[in-house]
Amino acid sequence: MGELGHLPLSVEATAYFTVAEALPNAARHSGATRVSVEADRRAEVLRVEVAHDGVGGAWERDGSGLTGIRRRVEAHDGTLTLTSPPGGPTRMKVELPCAS
Repeated sequence: MGELGHLPLSVEATAYFTVAEALPNAARHSGATRVSVEADRRAEVLRVEVAHDGVGGAWERDGSGLTGIRRRVEAHDGTLTLTSPPGGPTRMKVELPCAS
């Protein structure tokens, strides 16, 4: 993975929050033995993906960490895609516009 370049502070903070919330969620709830975090920038979009090999079945509900992540991402005109079928794996992909 290469250099992501200069990012607006709000994008950096949102990406950090995403990962900082997703990792403990995976550790507490998934039974995962492997977790990966990837980030890359294509043009003016930062993509962050957190994936794990846990039991799957993650879903958003009021007050959950996933709902908090979605709210923060959408506040920056970003998108969050969650894929977590029963039996796993789980993938959370976040895309954040980063034009300054």
